[in-house]
Amino acid sequence: MSEYDLEVENLVRDFAAFRAVDHVNFKVEKGSFFSILGPSGCGKTTLLRMIAGFLEPNAGDIRIRNESVLGVPPNLRPVNLIFQHLSLFPMMDVKENISFGLKRRKIPQSTIDKQVDSILERVGLPEYGQKKINQLSGGQKQRVAIARALVLEPSILLLDEPLGALDLKLREQMKIELKKLQQQVGTTFVYITHDQSEALVMSDQVAVMDKGAFEQIDTPKNLYAHPKTGFVANFIGENNSFDATVSSSDPFRVKINSDMEFNARAMTGLSTGAECQLYIRPESIVINPLQNEPMNKFSVTVKNVLFDGANTKLLATIGDTGQEIMAALPQDKRFDHIQPGERLNVGVYDDACTCF
Repeated sequence: MSEYDLEVENLVRDFAAFRAVDHVNFKVEKGSFFSILGPSGCGKTTLLRMIAGFLEPNAGDIRIRNESVLGVPPNLRPVNLIFQHLSLFPMMDVKENISFGLKRRKIPQSTIDKQVDSILERVGLPEYGQKKINQLSGGQKQRVAIARALVLEPSILLLDEPLGALDLKLREQMKIELKKLQQQVGTTFVYITHDQSEALVMSDQVAVMDKGAFEQIDTPKNLYAHPKTGFVANFIGENNSFDATVSSSDPFRVKINSDMEFNARAMTGLSTGAECQLYIRPESIVINPLQNEPMNKFSVTVKNVLFDGANTKLLATIGDTGQEIMAALPQDKRFDHIQPGERLNVGVYDDACTCF
């Protein structure tokens, strides 16, 4: 038996002259949380709709538990799809909402009652069966929608930006709840989002998508620490980006503003004289580094302190160039004195300077 619940092979979908999905390949392990992350219009919803059966591909194959589902209508595929708008039935109570699909399958009422009670327990709503939908919070409605899908025992649960309509505080809470729920029920989740925080926090694997194709599939940690393309480096997390020129290929060094050099790492083949993009994450910048520390060192002038609690940053300019750079400000009393106009010595390690 295959170790994968979902296998997508060379999938293509065209709309007239526009290619929405361009030869996409990936596999999703049983019981895992797999996210497809990308900007609006990159093709992720089209991809999900093909997996669900609402669209047919122009080429390629989709296999669920080792069986091709090409030509199989949505209602006969072992998947369920949850949209951003949950489409719960307001005239029904929670139990009736969850049991709706089971009743359509003409399952005996005694069996339905047991399955609904069991799934309510698993999603943490054991006492909510008789409540009306308008009596629930946003997070509780989310769980009811998931329970309604899971009670049908799909091989895969597809989620199309389900947290998009929630307020920020609830969205942060539901990210953790969804991950815990997925681990508890053991169903394979395929989740699409444009929100990198959702994908990084919840997923076992993340596919970063752009212009119909996957740029990189990896663990959240590797996507963040070892991006394989400039798009991934720029899209995942925050990054300072600079136009640069390769001044030396061995050792690898790049120059910005025609005079300032950085030791860096090249992620693609770059030779002397080549133009590239240099990426430096704000949290990689060390304020007041030790004198003997082997790193790229330079001075900055603080333009502004952007207070955001634990995510407070400095907006500064490099040397006398006017080139702006963002640096994370550690939550440390040693840095409480920093004010706009102050000149600071900073540093960044060579391997934290990435070039594409």
